[in-house]
Amino acid sequence: MSSIPSKNLWIRRQQCPCGDWKCYITYEGDDDEGSSTPELIKTEKPSSGTMITPYVGMVFKSDDDAFEYYGSFARKNGFSVRKERSRISPQLGVYKRDFVCYRSGFAPMKKKSNGENHRDRKSVRCGCDAKMYLSKEVVDGVPQWFVVQFSNVHNHELLEDDQVRLLPAYRKIHEADQERILLLSKAGFPIHRIVKMLELEKGIQGGQLPFLERDVRNFVQNRKKVVQENGALLSEKRENDVLELLEACKAMKEADGDFVYDFTVDENDKVENVAWSYGDSVNANAMFGNVVYFDTTYRSITYGLLFGAWFGIDSYGRTIFFGCCLLQDETPQSFSWALQTFVRLVSGRCPQTILTDLDPRLGDAIKSKFPGTKHVIPLWNIMYKEFELRWSQMISVFGLGSDKHIDLLYSVRASWAQSYVRGYFLARMATIPYSKSIDAFLKGIFTSYSCLRGFFDQVSISANFQHQARHEIQYIHLKTCLPIEEQARSILTPFAFNVLQQELSLAMQYATTEMANGSYIVRHFKRMDEERLVIWLAEDEQIHCSCKEFESSGILCRHALRVFVVKNYFQLPDKYYLTRWRQECSSLIDVDHNNQSIGGEWFQEYQSMAETLFSESSITKERSDYLRRELTKELTRILNEVRNLPETDGDCMNMTVLPTS
Repeated sequence: MSSIPSKNLWIRRQQCPCGDWKCYITYEGDDDEGSSTPELIKTEKPSSGTMITPYVGMVFKSDDDAFEYYGSFARKNGFSVRKERSRISPQLGVYKRDFVCYRSGFAPMKKKSNGENHRDRKSVRCGCDAKMYLSKEVVDGVPQWFVVQFSNVHNHELLEDDQVRLLPAYRKIHEADQERILLLSKAGFPIHRIVKMLELEKGIQGGQLPFLERDVRNFVQNRKKVVQENGALLSEKRENDVLELLEACKAMKEADGDFVYDFTVDENDKVENVAWSYGDSVNANAMFGNVVYFDTTYRSITYGLLFGAWFGIDSYGRTIFFGCCLLQDETPQSFSWALQTFVRLVSGRCPQTILTDLDPRLGDAIKSKFPGTKHVIPLWNIMYKEFELRWSQMISVFGLGSDKHIDLLYSVRASWAQSYVRGYFLARMATIPYSKSIDAFLKGIFTSYSCLRGFFDQVSISANFQHQARHEIQYIHLKTCLPIEEQARSILTPFAFNVLQQELSLAMQYATTEMANGSYIVRHFKRMDEERLVIWLAEDEQIHCSCKEFESSGILCRHALRVFVVKNYFQLPDKYYLTRWRQECSSLIDVDHNNQSIGGEWFQEYQSMAETLFSESSITKERSDYLRRELTKELTRILNEVRNLPETDGDCMNMTVLPTS
């Protein structure tokens, strides 16, 4: 019986969200070295450009390079090559290599039990003398391979391009095609239909695949045999490794009381789902958890587990890790457990907005468990101003009325179409740079050779490194010289200020027209189609723009800023500097939003005073030094007095102190 390989390969889920086994997804831009993400490999014919014919004295860095070069030369010239002999010495190791034409030599005769010679089938070998022999020499301490013999004289007919590709040496099934073949086979497709599907998907004529139907049949049969042999071992390995993961969670909890985890078991008392998070992640969620990205794009081939991870964004625009889970399947029940467990692990705080990939089962779970949460699918390239009308026009023009994928997108339009999600608070997380930062984090924890315990350790290392990262103090130059810009620089983090500064610079390109009710029409000086309505409520100093950028990102848009400039505002109202984007937000004490206990109002008042104190003291070094000196003395005095008060009066405050990130 074959043993289970130690390789624990994590791949992106490739089944289409429509649920059809015949559909699958490819990912672009994942061609980094060492990436485990499968990609569609296009079969291209060799270039028609001529290659240099090998010659005696030709030098290669290695024998593998020489064999690859000779193989490419052979394919272009209508034959294939194979390795024949090698010679080894104690000093140089392998020092001679013989590469020959695939028809070199003669096949040995087999003997019957009665001693008669016979041939089972006709051999392709005909004694061809085409060859390339190499010898290794060490030149200035560097090993090199020299061609010592070469012959391109064949005693057989050379093949045309459409024939040479069918030689066994070139009939290879690439990894992406292997996965597709297994997927279709699992769905019940016969071999000939699998081949037809691959031809249609690649847009090639019948018989033009780089492999034959019998190659597909042999591959499927061999893979099924391996699966059957390894089935029992794989089940045992999965169970043992999951139990080892739980032991690691228990050990982590004993070492760090702030670590949290949970799991479920089935009717046979076997572990199904596991979720965990860290103290720093829980604290960060208390400040930045109103918007959460739940990534479920990776799963383990070895363990058959889906990996889910929760992310956020901090005041510096940095991706932060909130927690993760391993799920046995992708059913609404498993997703519901993951969502509920996440909220429980992070002290019961439901997100205001959750971003996910397109998955109807996950969407159903969110609607069921987070009814008050906005669900957004960040599909960057689909932005229609008049969605319903434009969608109908698109369906009509392209004849997509019966396309199930178009129907799926339309059914979940409220979660991705710009006309629906505009105004949902996203904290600038529905952007391509943010998506790339999540991909970078995930690729960092998915190692090719790792058991679940090793994977758990890698997640811990990556999460800890992320939370311990520091931001250097940086001076940002002013661009507009407007007092609003100077005020914003003293309050906002560099990330948030850069965004507002860009909007403030662009605001100068807009003209305003005041309406009778005090609102404004804001138009770009050149692009006439870019017009926004800005509503101004003077009594409360409230401003609302039809683009809803502030509602989405928490940073004022160019249109609203233009109105503030026109109205001669030198400083923005304090409410337009959200706590999440302020410089001091990561060092403030945050009260649980669900806390209704005695003292909640005074604590919020203290938080507001602390924000103002930090903001005013950060303007000059003299102010900062004074605050540090006097605040230390006052806090010490107050702390001593508080400690002299009774320890309990029957009421309990539920507060969380956030460390500096």
